[in-house]
Amino acid sequence: MPATAAPAADPTPRAALHRLLRRMPKAELHIHIEGSLEPELIFALAARNGVPLAYPSVQALRAAYAFSDLQSFLDIYYAGASVLQTEADFHDLAWAYLERAAADRVVHAEIFFDPQTHTDRGVPMAAVITGLARACRRAEAELGLSARLILCFLRHLSEEAAFATLEAALPLREHFIGVGLDSSERGHPPEKFERVFARARELGLHGVAHAGEEGPPAYIESALDRLQVERIDHGVRCLESPALVQRLAARRMPLTVCPLSNVKLCVFGSMAEHNLPALLAAGLCATVNSDDPAYFGGYLNDNLVAAFDALPQLGRDQAYALAKNSFEASFATAADRARWTAQLDAAFAAE
Repeated sequence: MPATAAPAADPTPRAALHRLLRRMPKAELHIHIEGSLEPELIFALAARNGVPLAYPSVQALRAAYAFSDLQSFLDIYYAGASVLQTEADFHDLAWAYLERAAADRVVHAEIFFDPQTHTDRGVPMAAVITGLARACRRAEAELGLSARLILCFLRHLSEEAAFATLEAALPLREHFIGVGLDSSERGHPPEKFERVFARARELGLHGVAHAGEEGPPAYIESALDRLQVERIDHGVRCLESPALVQRLAARRMPLTVCPLSNVKLCVFGSMAEHNLPALLAAGLCATVNSDDPAYFGGYLNDNLVAAFDALPQLGRDQAYALAKNSFEASFATAADRARWTAQLDAAFAAE
């Protein structure tokens, strides 16, 4: 009679934590869809559209992803976006991200897109938005993943350009739920866009803004006071102002933190120096997200695993808090947030 196989050894605590991070349901609230454009898709779309590239191969392009700061990243980011020209391109871009997100157990994604990056090149606004929206509808139908779009203004351009972008997008208003503010932070304080955010609020759109990544805590305060945003993207420099931390904690103001991005862009010297544990310990509604995953080394689960491996203060309790915070910080309905939280509870009970 053949011997009975011995039961598999119990996983190490670290392996069990990795499994929990990967399997727990979560929302992603800080993802630039253009930043999910992998080199392989860049080359495929360049061939489809007859766009010449400055790099001879996928490997050469990926090797160029060495950034010293936000601006050095943005330079190559905008060059890569040049291959996006048709509605089909934007659908394929978003669909590639959404498939990866579903594999990471993302149940809800609020996706940033930068129309000015494309309309300034002559791409019609409708091609951008309808392509992305079609992929979002497909994700809900085929993947069970809820996905919404947030239109972002490029802060290195003028507020007048932002107004024009918003007005051009309004015929497609049904396809996006909010507006955001991204691109170069230094020298472009949030108050530069106070009037266009007021207009967006009049239209019933949610408001979010990048602040406190390379910019100072004062930019976070300005985003709250002048733009009246409902979420701060990044926000990691808030710890430099105890009064601001107290304010953020009292309001449960969400921070959409992006660990791999912060390290890649030298906001922190290494993952071991990241302040995510301190943000959570201060009672802040911090979440983990991937930002521009094709450029910064990983999607949502990669960010979680990298942070938890480098920061021993992070464990099971913090994993639960980050996932639950992601639902709380989303613009989803109360019913959806409750349903996802119940799934999260079940995932933790199963482990």
